Amino acid sequence: MEFSWDILLLVGIGFIAGVINTMAGGGSLLTLPALIFMGLPPNVANGTNRISIFVQNVFSTAGFRSKGISTYPFNIYLGVSAFVGSLIGAQIAVNIRGEVFNRILAIVMIVVVGFIAYRPKIKSEEISVRLTGRYLWVSIIAFFFIGIYGGFIQAGTGFLILLVLSLVNRLDLVRSNATKTVVVLIYTVGAVVLFALNDAIDWVYGFTLSVGSASGAWIASRWSVNKGDRPVKIFLIAMVILMAIKLWFPQLDQLALFK
Repeated sequence: MEFSWDILLLVGIGFIAGVINTMAGGGSLLTLPALIFMGLPPNVANGTNRISIFVQNVFSTAGFRSKGISTYPFNIYLGVSAFVGSLIGAQIAVNIRGEVFNRILAIVMIVVVGFIAYRPKIKSEEISVRLTGRYLWVSIIAFFFIGIYGGFIQAGTGFLILLVLSLVNRLDLVRSNATKTVVVLIYTVGAVVLFALNDAIDWVYGFTLSVGSASGAWIASRWSVNKGDRPVKIFLIAMVILMAIKLWFPQLDQLALFK
């Protein structure tokens, strides 16, 4: 990896992804294609991205805790369930062919963009927290399947988590994001182990990306973002559409921004 542009680009993309992931989710829609465009095989890019995910969630979890925001032990229950699912998803990701993974990622990116653009907002006065009883068990089951998806591809997992936490448990955005960071931190451990055992991680790229993502996650978590995300949303939508086109049509070299 050349020191100048590759490192600076990865740190910059990591920072943006760290902010986006902590605000809501979708940062992997930038980092994962970027790693692929830099020359990593899709399965290695997928594994390498998990180093950044793990590190940024360590920092974002610490940031939320420094502000006294936590849903313990609810977040641990969901994290353990997602951890079990992630082992299944990561094993699938390790074995899938590169071109198939790229096509799946392109489809996922477009679907998630639609959710980013049109997801409904829940008014604060409508929120009544439900963290116990049948609502807890519904969430535990849902997070097992979210873990499978997260272990497989990660991109867009944050939106699925926020969707369940808002519709089932009725958590507000700040507590939902605090819960999300703990859940993702826990299940990413399983994914990292599986990718590492299959030699599907570029550690230099991973930790370089982590420098930016950790910084972005720390800043965004302490800020407890719940407004002003319109510029980020517009930027993310534009970049994701461009990257999805490149993933689906790799022959369009003129769109290869990261080559």
